[in-house]
Amino acid sequence: MVRAVLLVGVLFIFAFAHSSSSEELVLKKIEKIIGSEKFTQNRAFVGIVFSPAEKFMHKDRVDAVKVVETLKENGLLDLFFNKPTRIVLEFKTNGAPLFFVKIVSDTLRNIGYYRFVTDASKYNSSEFSWSVDIVSEYAADPMILQNELQKRGCRIIDIQRETPKKWIYTIDMHDAHLPVQELQSGYVTKLRRSLFPYWLGVSKIRRLRVVSHGRNHWYPDISFYDSQLHLVKVVERDKRSYDVTFAIPKNARYIKIADIYTMKNIKDSLELHPFGAR
Repeated sequence: MVRAVLLVGVLFIFAFAHSSSSEELVLKKIEKIIGSEKFTQNRAFVGIVFSPAEKFMHKDRVDAVKVVETLKENGLLDLFFNKPTRIVLEFKTNGAPLFFVKIVSDTLRNIGYYRFVTDASKYNSSEFSWSVDIVSEYAADPMILQNELQKRGCRIIDIQRETPKKWIYTIDMHDAHLPVQELQSGYVTKLRRSLFPYWLGVSKIRRLRVVSHGRNHWYPDISFYDSQLHLVKVVERDKRSYDVTFAIPKNARYIKIADIYTMKNIKDSLELHPFGAR
């Protein structure tokens, strides 16, 4: 009987300690995201909204995305400025740097940030970080950012707000991929005029024929990349071309089709004729 009581007591103490630790971690994360002043002003409300704290934990760490989502839903996350302001977004990962920059760049453009410049980048054996400067009237919405990253097989595992003008995101790239059309043997694809290079998947074909519309002044600039976006092969022709065919390298996963000089040379469409399934 005494042993049973002691066991129950130990379990209660352990559960209380775990609950207390979770609450402390969650509240600390909230304070860092919304700022000390706002946290103090809304401490009671925060305590209600984020109870029990265990719901906002993932194993032994705070589920930062869920915390931010809850803050936003309850009007506790202010992302707007009074005027266009320089903000810094820093992105960290343990994945391939070039692949990561491509994914984040595409993500930023898709959520409306077309003009950004690199502020800094750091790389070591365990982590790569890339910071960009953006001038905007609002900070990036973490939930919109998360949704776009998920389309590319990535997910945010931590969010930090160093200052109101600097946010840091740690991103898991384990299942990362480019959300591009996969070319299939025997199916013709027409590429409409674009100011940006065309990206497509080529892992299922052996050869590709590209037919350029007569109105184009296309000077082929074709690059092949592997699954981590390492450059495999480049095909360039400093000659106006209308019909080119080439083999797909065995380890190529993606293809980028562009023009040596400018995408404005492609005034009309390009037709892709893939063949040779693999």
